Formats: sequence, C-alpha cells, structure tokens
Amino acid sequence: MKVDKELIENVARLARLKLTDSEIKKFLPQLKEILSAFSKLDEVNTKDVEPSFQPVELKNVMREDKPGTCLDQDKALENTPHKKDGYFKGPKAV
Repeated sequence: MKVDKELIENVARLARLKLTDSEIKKFLPQLKEILSAFSKLDEVNTKDVEPSFQPVELKNVMREDKPGTCLDQDKALENTPHKKDGYFKGPKAV
C-alpha cells in the first residue's frame, strides 16, 4: 500500500480531523511504520487454522436470581428527601 500525503489527508477527512501540514509530515512516517508492522502478518501461514470470531469464551457472569425479602414502604423511602404521601416524589410530567 502506498502511504503518502494524499492517503493521510483522506483518512483525516474521513475521521473529520483537520491536520496541519506539519502534523501530516509528522504522521507520514508513523503511519508507514504501523502499516509495515501489520504487513508482517501477511507472512504468517494460517492455512490450517480455523477462524476464531470470539477468542475469549463467553459465559454468564450473573448470579442466580434468588427471591429474597422485600423492603417495606417506610424502609424504601427512609433515605430519600423526595417523598410525599408514602411515595417517591418526582418531577411533573406534562
């Protein structure tokens, strides 16, 4: 892949970045180095390797849903200053 000023300007435009000429000159060798490092991956033999779409095993990390005792109305409202007539008080909905 040819890495030049036009490529960096196009990538910056797609990312909605405004780069100065000095920033483009700074990023040009950095982008070349990054792409050359990734091009080494093309040399790896992956002929007999199956694709792995999820490298980390997915598992449910939630706890069992066990019924417990519920709070009574007074206990549920004891820590809020926003209450009225035994209910939570919220903003008016018009």
